[in-house]
Amino acid sequence: MSLVALGAGIAALTGIGAGVGIGIATSKAVEAIARQPEAESKISKNLILGCALAEATAIYGLVVAIMIMFFVQ
Repeated sequence: MSLVALGAGIAALTGIGAGVGIGIATSKAVEAIARQPEAESKISKNLILGCALAEATAIYGLVVAIMIMFFVQ
């Protein structure tokens, strides 16, 4: 039973990577907008797309963790 919880915990750690990735991407986007304010719309579109992909990774990890907890006996 404890190995199931350990596996679910490791699967849930994908949220850390997503958080770090989104933080770095946001900081770089803010720097880019500060340097070229006229390119804000292009930068914002790419930032939102990148953040959505990073969040999808975290959600996949959460789903795997839940599946491990409830379906692995």
